[in-house]
Amino acid sequence: MVALRKASAYSKRKVVPYTRISKKKQKSYIKAVPPQKIVKFSMGNEPLFKQGKFPHELTLISAEAVQIRHNALEACRQFINKKLDVELAGQYYFRVIPFPHHIQRENKMLTGAGADRMQTGMQLSFGKTMGKSAIMKKGGRIFFVAVPNQKALNYIRHALRQIKAKLPGKTSFIYVDHSREKPVSSDVTVE
Repeated sequence: MVALRKASAYSKRKVVPYTRISKKKQKSYIKAVPPQKIVKFSMGNEPLFKQGKFPHELTLISAEAVQIRHNALEACRQFINKKLDVELAGQYYFRVIPFPHHIQRENKMLTGAGADRMQTGMQLSFGKTMGKSAIMKKGGRIFFVAVPNQKALNYIRHALRQIKAKLPGKTSFIYVDHSREKPVSSDVTVE
């Protein structure tokens, strides 16, 4: 059975972004690029958001420097979008902010009888591409949600707390209320 390595193998490492892809194959450092798992980046009712109908905005930010894999972002996106679609039915705007550019590598090691005759160990350990991730700095925005009222805001805050286990590192919220005359940024909480 082929499985992904656990996220802690990548999430809290300092990395040099590995992104070089070229249209000319000879100039490309990365020959085979893993496909993008995130299907959509913007969901909900964008025209109403642009008209200013959703004054309550909640942004999930990273409280530390981490890498977030594209399959984790897609799992969170699907969960939040389903919850919002069932509860608010088009009365929201939801956006995934980071784009996974960094390509992760893995030096696959075989186990079992006779495995020592088929692999190079650490002799050629550069690794093959196996996934993508977004490199987040401290304070980097992950998800943005805009809703029309306070009841919907409490609901989305609860939904964002539920996805905390799917994301590496600590996260916090930034809440902005545009229904007042002057926008006020407040309510920063670390989860």
